[in-house]
Amino acid sequence: MEFYIDCIIVVGDTKDMMTSFSHWIKWTKRNDLLQLQYPGVYAIALSEKDISGTPFSWCSEIIYIGMTNAKGGLKSRLGQFENTIIGKEGHGGACRVRFKHQDYSKLVSTLYVSVCPRKCNVQSNAPMDLRIMGDVVKFEYECFAVFVEHFGKLPEFNDKKLSPKK
Repeated sequence: MEFYIDCIIVVGDTKDMMTSFSHWIKWTKRNDLLQLQYPGVYAIALSEKDISGTPFSWCSEIIYIGMTNAKGGLKSRLGQFENTIIGKEGHGGACRVRFKHQDYSKLVSTLYVSVCPRKCNVQSNAPMDLRIMGDVVKFEYECFAVFVEHFGKLPEFNDKKLSPKK
C-alpha cells in the first residue's frame, strides 16, 4: 500500500497543500511511509477515531507540525519524536506531548502522522538543493499559518507558551 502523494508545495493554496501530504497513518506504522530519507514537513494528530488511510486534512486533531532538513531525513526526526515520547530527550515538541500524555501505550494508540517529503541532497551546496531546503522551512511556516487561519491558534504542542515541557 503506497501512502506517499507527490509533494508539490504551493504557498497560499490550502487545497494544494492538503494533497501534498501523505494520507494519515498510525504512528506505529510510520516507517511504512515512503521517502522518509528526505527532508520535509510532518503533521501529528491525536484522534480517538481511526483516521489511518484517509487523505490529509486540516483538522483540530493536529497537535504538532514539524520539519527537518537533517541528514537523516523525516525518518530520523520522527524517530527522535518517538524516543522522546518514550521518555528520552531529543525533540522539544515531543517533550511537551510527553508532559501531557504520560501513558505511552495509550498515546500511541491514538497518534497518527502525515508527511510531505522533499527530495534533495541535504549535504549539497547546489542551488537547487539549497532552495528545496529553504522551501521546507517556508512550508512549515505556511502550515502554521493555514492551521491558525482554520482554528485561531497554533497546534497545541507548537505553542510553547501554553504547552510546557516540564
